[in-house]
Amino acid sequence: MPRTSVSCIHRSSTLCWAAMLTVYGDIRSGNCLKVRWLLTRLGIDYQWIETDIMSGTTRTPEFLKMNPAGQLPTAVLADGRALAQSNAILVHMAEGSPWIPADPFARAKMFEWLFWEQYSHEPYIAVARFQRTLGGKAEADVEPRLMERGRAALARMEAALAAADWLAGDGPTIADLALVAYTRVAPEGGFDLEPCPAVRAWIARVEAVFGIV
Repeated sequence: MPRTSVSCIHRSSTLCWAAMLTVYGDIRSGNCLKVRWLLTRLGIDYQWIETDIMSGTTRTPEFLKMNPAGQLPTAVLADGRALAQSNAILVHMAEGSPWIPADPFARAKMFEWLFWEQYSHEPYIAVARFQRTLGGKAEADVEPRLMERGRAALARMEAALAAADWLAGDGPTIADLALVAYTRVAPEGGFDLEPCPAVRAWIARVEAVFGIV
């Protein structure tokens, strides 16, 4: 399997069953960071293989054999099975934890937000940020549609969080973790969070719960 020169192992004295869990991720990616944050918060042992998304590593035959989509993050479980898509990894790793609601409706709302994040939030806020921070584009060169849809996503979140502290149920879930990854850095893509006080307060709550710095 392809490896970059930087890796780290997080260890826990209480959970040793996942000692060989390996996560391929780019530290600059919110999708990758959300997985890292959850594993660390749960105290699960894992090896992090820093993988530069811009280097072409994820398009090599070796990586594509592991993950045919050629995307990050990719988690390789202790038994060798690979799992892709950040939110799918979150669901698998958080199963049985407090971060997945026991109530069926709250759990369904959690999934509703997870699906929405990847369809109506990440493709705009994350892509605009990518173009600005990694692509080197000036603000005026970012596609207007990205900004329009990104602002609409933030407005949707502001409305929801003005009425409740958390996105699904009465407490924090992996839906909050998934959404906070790119929302907290939305200004790097040119999005102003000043008009979103509920979102800003929620970001602080999620960061505190999951130990995000």
